[in-house]
Amino acid sequence: MQHHIGVKRLLDEAALANSSVVANCAMNRERSLGGSNGYGRELGIDVLAELDGRTGATGPVRWLDVCCGSGRAPAEAARLLAGRGLADRVEIVGLDLVDFFVPGPFPPFLRFVTGSVVEWAPGVRFDLITCVHGLHYVGDKLGALSRIASWLTGDGLFVANFDARSVRPADGASTGLRLTAQLRAQGFAYDSARRRVSRRGCGDVRFPYRYLGADDHAGPNYTGQPAVDSFYEPLT
Repeated sequence: MQHHIGVKRLLDEAALANSSVVANCAMNRERSLGGSNGYGRELGIDVLAELDGRTGATGPVRWLDVCCGSGRAPAEAARLLAGRGLADRVEIVGLDLVDFFVPGPFPPFLRFVTGSVVEWAPGVRFDLITCVHGLHYVGDKLGALSRIASWLTGDGLFVANFDARSVRPADGASTGLRLTAQLRAQGFAYDSARRRVSRRGCGDVRFPYRYLGADDHAGPNYTGQPAVDSFYEPLT
């Protein structure tokens, strides 16, 4: 299904998955856990420290990396954690739309899943959920945030790169929705300077908007790479 906003042709999730902008996205394919463009720099957290600090809890500590690209970072983390003797205390899942992951073998506590963040259902909750630049290419960004919030444990942490300007009202106004206030009302924090969204703890998130579709011809965002704008209208 396709909608039109003025002269814009909006894509639904199925059509967006076949978009050349999404298919050719290379921002996260080979990103490492550390280093100058690693997860620490992009998200402002130390993934290994977050996981290591929770390993004393009952049951395994779970990390979900959404839009993980080739899965290089989760694979690096798995090897490091296994080397610390934590193989029986950690579970790592890498989720990406494209089945093109780094070659194994991998420790049994790491698995990769091919799927969309707006459709996949994990069946468990996670202590840490990350998404490095992946939300730029998701259509229903608010729907993705709602789903991710429900996947967290009670004190789980979610951190992602997020450009609030890519969420727009039906008229396409450049100011977008008054999204920062809505994010905070739903339990998220938004760092507009670093363009990061975060959340602590599971929640039932319901944004008061209806998703209309995505524009894959939005052009480059703040990263300099072509991205996807998402269009919504208020619920009546």
